[in-house]
Amino acid sequence: MNKKPNLSILTIDYGAGGAERVISLLLKHLKNDFNVTLVIFYDVVHYELPEGVDLVVLLPEKVKTKKLYLKILDSFKIIFRYSKLIKEKKIDISFALLAQPNIINGMMAMKYKHLKTIISERCYPSIVYKYNKFSMPLTKILIPMFYNRNKALFSNSVYINQDLKDNFKVKIPMSVIYNPIEFDNNRKVIPESIIATDVLKIVNVATMEPRKNQKLILDALRQLPKGDYYLTYYGMGHLYDDLLRHREASGLNEHVNFAGKVTNIQNYLVQNDCFVLSSETEGFPNVLLEALSVGLPSISTNCLSGPLELLNDNDPVNIANGEFYQAKYGILINEGDDEGLANALNFFRTHPEVRQHYSKVGFERAKTYSLPEIYKQVKDLLIN
Repeated sequence: MNKKPNLSILTIDYGAGGAERVISLLLKHLKNDFNVTLVIFYDVVHYELPEGVDLVVLLPEKVKTKKLYLKILDSFKIIFRYSKLIKEKKIDISFALLAQPNIINGMMAMKYKHLKTIISERCYPSIVYKYNKFSMPLTKILIPMFYNRNKALFSNSVYINQDLKDNFKVKIPMSVIYNPIEFDNNRKVIPESIIATDVLKIVNVATMEPRKNQKLILDALRQLPKGDYYLTYYGMGHLYDDLLRHREASGLNEHVNFAGKVTNIQNYLVQNDCFVLSSETEGFPNVLLEALSVGLPSISTNCLSGPLELLNDNDPVNIANGEFYQAKYGILINEGDDEGLANALNFFRTHPEVRQHYSKVGFERAKTYSLPEIYKQVKDLLIN
């Protein structure tokens, strides 16, 4: 009987984020084919850990930080402790997700010649790093220096790979493996139940940070008749107070609810009439896929990257300002176009038959991202 390879998964934490959600799904299958150790920098754990998976926290004494200089200082300890763990646990394959772990994985590849190192980029680098003027110059140096030490890279968008190739000089083999999703047939919108309603219930799920641009939805609602729409935000973040003030200034206090963080988001998605993704940039928007997986009609900005791939098979679209596009599996608008979003919301509210259609086709679209199918691709990359 063949011995299972020793696999470590290196990431920043196991909190409520997109990469972490992907890890939580993949672990359900990885544990059957590998001896798995989940290695996180900081002691943040929101998802259940499957039986048989070891958990190692490299910096249990530290608190997760967004400050660049503290991240750099923490990195020295992380590198030393992860290197020691690879040796002690006789790790065969080191799989990293997100930029800082990916860079560290490249360092491990330089030190341990036997080690197979696979990395995964989860965001569109050129746009994401622009939000931190200090990190971009450093990233421009570190990504080509250390990403290229790894055996292979996969992202969740063709646009991410092209960006890494064109702007960060990444030359290792790259592929695209989209995010997985689990289905529960008892937790979905029944298309036939979608009818005309007096109030269209809208839902957005995201961390409250600049690139998620939740103000866009408030600006759209301000243009529409009050009382015809009700918005619920799920999530928290450092822009929470700004959004509260923007809600009040827009006269929407009675029509917008900030519901905070929740788990099992699909349970809450099905309570609404449509989902809106307002982001300026994404890697691959998990929550948009989750909305499709429960049959919830969706509207999304046509941002890089993910929405075009999810909602229109990556076929290019041309959307005039103030307008929207009826894509194959949902509606697309331009980034930052509150007038286009207002028109799309009004269209959804007055055309329940269109929402019925998108409920059906969106659900079928989501099936192509089923967890067993996506896991086969990940396993093949890790082993072969």
